[in-house]
Amino acid sequence: MCSMLLFTGANANAPFVSSAAPFDNPHEDARALQLQDMLVLFLLPAMREKLSQVYARYLKATPDIFPYFVQVTDIQRPNGFRSFEFLITLDVIPTVGPHISVGKDRFTYKISPGPSIKLVNYQHLKSPDPQAFPPNYLNLLK
Repeated sequence: MCSMLLFTGANANAPFVSSAAPFDNPHEDARALQLQDMLVLFLLPAMREKLSQVYARYLKATPDIFPYFVQVTDIQRPNGFRSFEFLITLDVIPTVGPHISVGKDRFTYKISPGPSIKLVNYQHLKSPDPQAFPPNYLNLLK
């Protein structure tokens, strides 16, 4: 109950509303979803490192990435069936503070035996919008 109050405020019946809109949130677990989530966990450190560089020009704090704000949008095997080189594309909503969205980014990684991961494409799709920031977090913006 205590944690519920933490997220919902004084009114326990009010839903927690985040300023970062999560991607489609499945309501059932499936083997494919488990494997996708494990892969996202594997890639999080590399994504965080890139975002710390990119968002340094916008923010005083390094944004964080939560696995539920990562959407796998494409996976390919460029060398065909049962080859072990993959291209994976992920859309990410980085956040600061209590899940305040600071943008949107797209990563494409090459995953190959080793295991080896290499960023092959990065797109910064959306920057922080100062108008959407809560007033008590504006100090995080540059």
